[in-house]
Amino acid sequence: MLFNSFAFAVFFVLVTIVYFLLPHRHRYLWLLAASCYFYMYFKPEYILILALTILIDYYAGIWIEEQYDKKKKKKYLMLSLIANIGILAIFKYYNFINGNITGLALLFGVNNPIPYLDIILPIGLSFHTFQAMSYTFEVYRGNQKAERHLGIYSLYVMFYPQLVAGPIERPQNMLHQFHEKQTFKYELFASGMRLMMWGLFKKVVIADRISLITDPIFNNPHSYSATPLVVASILFSFQIFCDFSGYSDIAIGSARVMGFKLMRNFDRPYSAKSVDEFWKKWHISLSTWFKDYLYIPLGGNRVSLPRRYINLILVFLVSGLWHGANWTFIIWGALHSMYIVVGMLTYNIRQQIRSALLLHKVMWLENLTQKIVTFSLVTIAWIFFRANTVDDAYYIVNKIPSFLQEFSVITHGWRTFYKNYCITIPLVSIFWTVLYIALLEFVHYYQTKISPEQFFKQQPLFVRWSIYYCFVFCILYFGVFDNKDFIYFQF
Repeated sequence: MLFNSFAFAVFFVLVTIVYFLLPHRHRYLWLLAASCYFYMYFKPEYILILALTILIDYYAGIWIEEQYDKKKKKKYLMLSLIANIGILAIFKYYNFINGNITGLALLFGVNNPIPYLDIILPIGLSFHTFQAMSYTFEVYRGNQKAERHLGIYSLYVMFYPQLVAGPIERPQNMLHQFHEKQTFKYELFASGMRLMMWGLFKKVVIADRISLITDPIFNNPHSYSATPLVVASILFSFQIFCDFSGYSDIAIGSARVMGFKLMRNFDRPYSAKSVDEFWKKWHISLSTWFKDYLYIPLGGNRVSLPRRYINLILVFLVSGLWHGANWTFIIWGALHSMYIVVGMLTYNIRQQIRSALLLHKVMWLENLTQKIVTFSLVTIAWIFFRANTVDDAYYIVNKIPSFLQEFSVITHGWRTFYKNYCITIPLVSIFWTVLYIALLEFVHYYQTKISPEQFFKQQPLFVRWSIYYCFVFCILYFGVFDNKDFIYFQF
């Protein structure tokens, strides 16, 4: 069930009302049943996969906690990990690995006898797999007591707001909330609804409207000159942010209405002044997951610098593979690792250049330059993330230098430039897209001055409801309602 559908609007209202009407002891059952229905709305039979992993991880957690022998604890942890990673490998990576084996075999004139599987990736598999794995990790480390209530544990994995695209929650944050009695609070209701409305605005008004420009270009890049390709690449950076953060906002808001607190997943990532900082602001639940369960166990910052660089590269390669079984995602991850490693290697040189140019005395210019460079690097990486093939991505990247040559035509006037290179992009679409992105960035800037809760508390009733009506009007009038999937659903 899509958050940007009428079916979800009815589902959310019904689930929330009944939730508060029910006695506390029955609420988990209602939420679990609603979450099952929400997931089965996509493809009913795949709930059996979820049920299997839930049972394995539930008992694995109890067995881990009951053991005093560390070897036995590790054995049950491995049982849980093999079950989760095994299912992920079969459904997400089997055909990818098999396809690469086939290609390699053909180089030596050998036919690969291993058959392809005609399977569809269960929606959100990577997300709820990682959430389940975090539970057994934390029980093994002694940071979380094993959950003895099967229904509550099942709800932890299947809680509908964040089931298919996160945030990837830790058991310490969520499990105790399902045991606690949540009471209706108008402040949480109003705050949650505002966040849901903002998330829906980002999805249907900004992201889905941008997709009308970017999809035709990325799906057939060889038919376009450099300017449309560069414009599409820049716009996709905003599209994927608004699409994914929009989902997170709706998830966090819908949970907040019922009294649950989910972790923040985005923190104005395009305001980052380095790629390292970008990853502290983008998809925070995933980046912290890899940090806690992969990077630190590999040695973290405690190892030698060469080993630290290798660990960073490995983490980002795994992150790329987590996003999708395609070489485009692996290259995307590799690019981000390269950005960070090169940034670490050149830190002293960049500091010397900074001092020589006296940039530290013009802080606003230095900050702006760093943000533009970071955004540009991230956008180049997004090209590989969005491109259908590696060949398409390389074609787009190789066209970027030609953009400067095409842009020089602007000296002959905007009409000549638009007619020669931008005619494939409707001018009206560009106008509204730029306007909405400007609004997005204005809101982000204003949030650095005052939180949304404080802002709305300070406003009289008339002003608050005027803002609400304006956003509802924009969503209904300018939104693209074609049941377009969220980009991260494919992961």
